[in-house]
Amino acid sequence: MLCQDCKKTESTVHLTQIVNNKKVVLNLCRSCAEKRGFHSPFENIPFPLAEFVTGMMGTSKTPAESKKVKSLQYKKCPSCGLTFEALGKTGRFGCGQCYMTFGADLNDLLRKIHGSNEHRGKIPSAASDALKPLREDRRLREELRRAIEKEDFEAAAVLRDKIRELTDQI
Repeated sequence: MLCQDCKKTESTVHLTQIVNNKKVVLNLCRSCAEKRGFHSPFENIPFPLAEFVTGMMGTSKTPAESKKVKSLQYKKCPSCGLTFEALGKTGRFGCGQCYMTFGADLNDLLRKIHGSNEHRGKIPSAASDALKPLREDRRLREELRRAIEKEDFEAAAVLRDKIRELTDQI
């Protein structure tokens, strides 16, 4: 999309404002945005993902951990060539292959930060009743898995039957 002011350069600054209950959208190139007095407050602040990741990995206790941290810093996407260091500075992937290249390392990091690498958002109260059977099914299947691990096959059979009943109701 071309800049609305100069109509020559690709727009990189997209500003949306509500003025007198009307939506005003501006798509400007960087120089036209600067002429109007717009600038990003985060423009000159680096995105410290790499430093954060290495900080989360902590000081290496073993030579193997130290080697992993160093190899992560120089890891590179085979498709676009983005390095983990560059990812840390920009906070953005370069292509779809980057998710595959850096995914496992970021999953470990997310588990350390959040306790899980799976997002579980809130459920709207209106949908809560509809999801109770699905939650119950998940809970029963987890109990079944634990019962099988303990080789408590009688309890596993009872849980299997409860799951079948619940599945028939859904």
